[in-house]
Amino acid sequence: MNTQQYNQLFSFIWNIANDVLVNAFPKGDYKKIILPMMVLRRLDILLEPTHKAVREQRDKLMGMKLSEEVQEKILFQTTGYPFCNTSPFTMSTLRGETNTLRLKQNFLEYLDGFSKDVQDIVEKFRFKQQVDNLSDAARLGTLIEKFTDENINLGIHPIRNAKGEILHPGVDNHTIGTLFEQLLRKFNEENSVTEAGEHFTPRDYVALLADIAVLPIANHIESATYSIYDAACGTGGILSVAEQSIRAIAERQHKQVKIDLYGQELQPETYATCKADLMLSSEGSSFSYKHAGAERERFYNGSTISRDGHPGMHFDFCISNPPFGTPWKEDLKAWGLSDKEKDRISDARFVLSAGRGGEPLSFVPNIGDPQMLFLANNLSRMKEDSELGTRIVEVHNGSSLFTGSAGGGESNLRRYIIENDLLEAIIAMPEKSFYNTGIGTFIWVVTNRKEPHRRGWVQLIDATAIKTPLRKNLGEKNYETSEADRAKIVELLMRFEETPESKIFPNNEFGYWEITVDRPLRLRIHPDADLSSLSAKDLEICRGAMAKVPGGTPLDDWDAYAKALGKMTKTLLKKLRALITTTDSTCQPVQGEADKALRDTEQIPLDYEGGIEAFMQREVLPYAPDAYVAEGETKIGYELSFTKYFYRPTELRSIEEITADIRKIEQETDGLLSSILEL
Repeated sequence: MNTQQYNQLFSFIWNIANDVLVNAFPKGDYKKIILPMMVLRRLDILLEPTHKAVREQRDKLMGMKLSEEVQEKILFQTTGYPFCNTSPFTMSTLRGETNTLRLKQNFLEYLDGFSKDVQDIVEKFRFKQQVDNLSDAARLGTLIEKFTDENINLGIHPIRNAKGEILHPGVDNHTIGTLFEQLLRKFNEENSVTEAGEHFTPRDYVALLADIAVLPIANHIESATYSIYDAACGTGGILSVAEQSIRAIAERQHKQVKIDLYGQELQPETYATCKADLMLSSEGSSFSYKHAGAERERFYNGSTISRDGHPGMHFDFCISNPPFGTPWKEDLKAWGLSDKEKDRISDARFVLSAGRGGEPLSFVPNIGDPQMLFLANNLSRMKEDSELGTRIVEVHNGSSLFTGSAGGGESNLRRYIIENDLLEAIIAMPEKSFYNTGIGTFIWVVTNRKEPHRRGWVQLIDATAIKTPLRKNLGEKNYETSEADRAKIVELLMRFEETPESKIFPNNEFGYWEITVDRPLRLRIHPDADLSSLSAKDLEICRGAMAKVPGGTPLDDWDAYAKALGKMTKTLLKKLRALITTTDSTCQPVQGEADKALRDTEQIPLDYEGGIEAFMQREVLPYAPDAYVAEGETKIGYELSFTKYFYRPTELRSIEEITADIRKIEQETDGLLSSILEL
């Protein structure tokens, strides 16, 4: 479908809302009606040719004692798709009914006639409630007429004239996803909703993710079954494009592949659209599967974080654009935890029972951003028993590169990925590439089957300048990644060479020790200090003890003075010390105590020559000879900084340019002064 045809289709559907729903529904409800009607009509078109045969087959099956599930499978063979409709109606036969009540009853019967998976879609759209509203407003018939108009084609096959010429091209999954997203963004903008495009990945970006996942291992694709998983699948664009990429490679290499798609999506309407569109796949594969003895859905509606729809499953490709910068408090509630109890999370995807030292290792990040949880979820899906292992390609914002202190969840996850040599590359993408945000994004490429020459190394790619301007902005998006741009980025990845846009580093380049540097506490004693804040009993004891201190006891050595005080409870001694001492760098150190006011932390690169001891000798002790590393406080952290490796200083202006500007200002000032004096 070319751009002109796409725009015509978009305008036709957009105008349905303006023609049929205006003045009868709030603008905020337009999407609740138009989007499910798009999905249903798309399925309806495919079922029309076999509708009569399905009805006849259904009549025969009714006399047999077969389960509903078995009957559906037989009817699917008749339709050629993993869905059917056994009602007496199609949308075309409903067209023209003038009796409002009868039309509503027939349309509801039509909806109820769909098979189980389509019923799930209707339910997720909450569409039956809208049918009531449409009927009450006397708009249902007009809506059906618009969607069955001969000038519109929402089916996957083209409409041809008698000569075989294409009148209206078919709409593939890729195009319908784009259409869905653009309509939703437009509906939201019209309704002054700021979430336009919040859940969607632009189609050009989707194509890049698929290329990065598949092209580097294209030569290893064999005649086999491959699984693709998206933990935040939206309308399913990533899944369908990745599937097309693998099929195209297999066809070129004369391989026979079977591809199983799996996904999870939080938003019910988006999930419904994804499920409906992937039901139109040419394989017509089942949307349920058995794993560990349980029947499960390939596509699951719910939060990936707290309601894992695919427990224990592993996949060949995990490709996702998860949400970032949004709190995940609702997931804590789903686990029965409060906002302050995230340390109690025990999900094995996010907390390893035993890390490198045998202790539990938590990947749980700050509660304000869930993106690292999605990355940890994908890590748990890696296959260890296949030649290709698993390739993870995931989109993040910049914070996933550096947020979180050493020992925190974000840093722990980066450490685990890098120390286990799983990080192949990170690609910095241009700003203004998404509908709803202008921020730059980063693509993580993670695999447990690195090529031999990549092992022990991480590639950073700066693709921020590889972009093509759009003629017209789409929300915040004013650049796209064209086919040529994608080819250049993938070439940088696969070539694995040092260039201005590509830098290669050993794994330990990004790690550091975070040490706590302490200095001893030094106290000066003031025997005449005010003790009036003590109780009468404590005051009497303290005054008596201090009076017995020998006159020669040094006042710059707390340990000696405390010993001279004689027997005193630890609690009272602590109260007394707080009243009669002040810190003084010229005094003797208090044994075993650090001055908390002087405590500092230092980050030391893991590749620092000589390690922590050498760092202390060179960088700390020359300035603080009594400093020492606090025992048991040293942690290892990992972070990545693109700015550090790809910093391009702004070129300073020449002296000549600056001088010319100054002279121009002087001339303007002289002219202004002259005009003032003339007044």
